[in-house]
Amino acid sequence: MFLKNLSLLNYKNFESKDFSFDSKINCFVGDNGMGKTNILDAIYHLSFGKSYFNPIASQNIKHGTDFFVVEGLFEKDNREEKIVCSLKKSNKKIIKRNGKAYDRFADHIGLLPLVIISPADRDLISEGSDVRRKFMDGVISQSDKSYLQTLINYNKVLSQRNALLKYFAANHTFDQGTLSIYNEQLHTYGTEIFTKRSSFLEQFIPIFKNQYKAITGNTEEVHLSYDSKLNQMDMATLLEKNIDRDRALQYTSVGIHKDDLSFSITEYPIKKFGSQGQQKSFLIALKFAQFQFMQELSKTTPILLLDDIFDKLDEHRVAHIITLVNNENFGQIFVSDTHADRTENVVKKIHQTYKIFKL
Repeated sequence: MFLKNLSLLNYKNFESKDFSFDSKINCFVGDNGMGKTNILDAIYHLSFGKSYFNPIASQNIKHGTDFFVVEGLFEKDNREEKIVCSLKKSNKKIIKRNGKAYDRFADHIGLLPLVIISPADRDLISEGSDVRRKFMDGVISQSDKSYLQTLINYNKVLSQRNALLKYFAANHTFDQGTLSIYNEQLHTYGTEIFTKRSSFLEQFIPIFKNQYKAITGNTEEVHLSYDSKLNQMDMATLLEKNIDRDRALQYTSVGIHKDDLSFSITEYPIKKFGSQGQQKSFLIALKFAQFQFMQELSKTTPILLLDDIFDKLDEHRVAHIITLVNNENFGQIFVSDTHADRTENVVKKIHQTYKIFKL
């Protein structure tokens, strides 16, 4: 699978821009602020129906205009797939596949598998549990459509239960029967999500450990662990035990929406005890493990986006990435960098066809 052409209209800093890509390596070079990352984000948009860097959709519209259109022509399984994402201010975003609009965005996820490695990935270590849950859910969703729908259903019921708890508090009332209906639904959806997350990590952790070892070449022990209260008790019991707390807080304080991934190195949290180099290696290993996992499950080689990584990584890690992407398991790669000469020297070592776009 690869992206043949990309067209941008009023997307971020681009008024109108068209690109025709190489099927292997494509590099965007230029000074900061020229829009290199925005091009990568447009490609991400075509795969996921949203921006990687700015979740507020309307803020991706170019200043002074009231809509954007991102259009991509892909080749997958010997046929062309034309994807169009568009948004007009005050309207809902539209995603079309070969001229037909999706009824549900969830139906699009997984069609065009993609992995991005970016300086923004450091949020996986530094920020809260929601970032790590999104990473885990994003990887699973690209290969399991039913998982994404279950997640949507869970979040919908969660919002309804939270609204009910607020209603009880505002009206000094309580109805166990109505609450039980939501508890039962959360138990059903939550149990399914927990089971699939656990199964995913069982497969993912060995891949991740192998990638980390390959990147660093040393024997330090790294680990991912799934922190969930469902490891101790089922969802129904958990909700029942915390009902008084939930009523006081006026929201649902327990459940799979509070789960987390723990990142550790030599049995200590990598956020506190990992060096900058170890943290970078950890994140790259996570993303390459994601790539390998998705490739094995989807039987399709994901597109790989490398955003500004040559500025952020030392020569050893860059050299290892180059070694990896020189492998026949990789398909199309997009790279952004501030130095044209450096980029060209790096991609020449990969022995693949390439194009360089100077912005």
